Amino acid sequence: MSQFDAALMWFRRDLRSEDNAALFAALKDSRRVYCVFVYDTEILDALPTRKDRRVEFIWQSVTELGHALEKAGGQLITLHGAARKEIPRLAATLGVQAVYANHDYEPAALERDRAVALALKDSGIAFLTRKDQVIFEKDEVLTLGGTPFSVFTPYKNAWLKKMEPFFVKAYPVESFAAHLAKAPAHQSMLTLSDIGFEPANLQALGISGGAAAGKKLLDDFLPRMVRYRDSRDFPAKKGPSYLSVHLRFGTVSIRALARAAWPGVGGQSGEGPATWLSELVWRDFYFMILHHHPHVVSRAFKPAYDAIQWPNDESLFAAWRDGRTGYPIVDAAMRQLNQTGYMHNRLRMIAASFLVKDLHVDWRWGEKYFADQLNDFDLAANNGGWQWAASTGCDAQPYFRIFNPVSQSERFDAEGAFIRRYVPELAGCDKRRIHSPWTMTPLEQQGAGVIIGKDYPAPVVEHAAARLQALEMFKAVKG
Repeated sequence: MSQFDAALMWFRRDLRSEDNAALFAALKDSRRVYCVFVYDTEILDALPTRKDRRVEFIWQSVTELGHALEKAGGQLITLHGAARKEIPRLAATLGVQAVYANHDYEPAALERDRAVALALKDSGIAFLTRKDQVIFEKDEVLTLGGTPFSVFTPYKNAWLKKMEPFFVKAYPVESFAAHLAKAPAHQSMLTLSDIGFEPANLQALGISGGAAAGKKLLDDFLPRMVRYRDSRDFPAKKGPSYLSVHLRFGTVSIRALARAAWPGVGGQSGEGPATWLSELVWRDFYFMILHHHPHVVSRAFKPAYDAIQWPNDESLFAAWRDGRTGYPIVDAAMRQLNQTGYMHNRLRMIAASFLVKDLHVDWRWGEKYFADQLNDFDLAANNGGWQWAASTGCDAQPYFRIFNPVSQSERFDAEGAFIRRYVPELAGCDKRRIHSPWTMTPLEQQGAGVIIGKDYPAPVVEHAAARLQALEMFKAVKG
């Protein structure tokens, strides 16, 4: 017997109808389930451009989700407004007894959910949430002493020890799909222009939103997963899964990804799948850190490092942002980000280290820029990655280990193929010189068709000197 006569499923960053924890719970518990997605103006109005790739990706995913629900006998209601007001209003209009949603972990989202829960409670409506976007959350993986981990490797070991088939089992949404309901009055789904946005350049980039596109990428990656460990660090190779934006907006299930890489349920075995599974564990780790240490959103995980006096030279930050530092691997990385909204993971580490350790700019400046530009921006992972690179976070890169942008370039883009793609000024350089083109003689520059300081900038800082200055800055606060 159903617990509720009618319920409302509120989709957020879980834009798929298959293997969806909250949708399954709503359908299982209720005789009728309405579905809604809110284009939240509290988020959208803060965006700097009306051509945002992420909004277009979300819109494509929501549109596909609507078609999937309609095919299954339901309907997706789309609204444009402040979710904290629209959800209680819609729930009251539909006469539901409960609203279901999947957990979110970001402070602003938690505050929004508290407001929604209170408004619903005043109307006698339950607000019920489920875990969906991680394998383990909050207090599910703790030390033997019952405290949160702050170092990744022991967390990973505990995570793997806790794993069992139940945690990666798909939710059989289709078993209760007959409980899906259509809205009392038919509503057309909102278009991109209805919410005040224009198409970005997703089509030109070959990026598509929606669960079907996510599945296609996963199917493409599965045969390559065996080589993941050996290929993932080379930006010119097809090494990554390219699923991060789909994972961010929930058009793929984290359980499906973990199943594919975990031998315990018949997934692939070997160093490649194990390395990829480790990346998924890192994701859970940073969500856990955000839950237990929300101060990391604006401050260093390690409070001592908040005392660092960053010079924050705005001209140096602008050079980094625009991809004109004179260090080809850094510039190629930033141009990739600016042009596509994507940056290869190895390059994220190199670019972040360079901004903080070479240019001596506060890591929060870079974190904010990535947040504005990345298609797959996720607060927990972005913050964790930046604090790792800046040596201010949990289990961070030790401050005395500073990436050398030239040696990183020589190691991970040895032929210069990635650099040539995004820094075409250097296309004529041979593979020995392309990593440090300022070392070319005037005759070599002429032969390569690039004059350093004219066609391509000279280095904005000298790495060895900048490294020593960074060490002094960190030593000063460590005492």
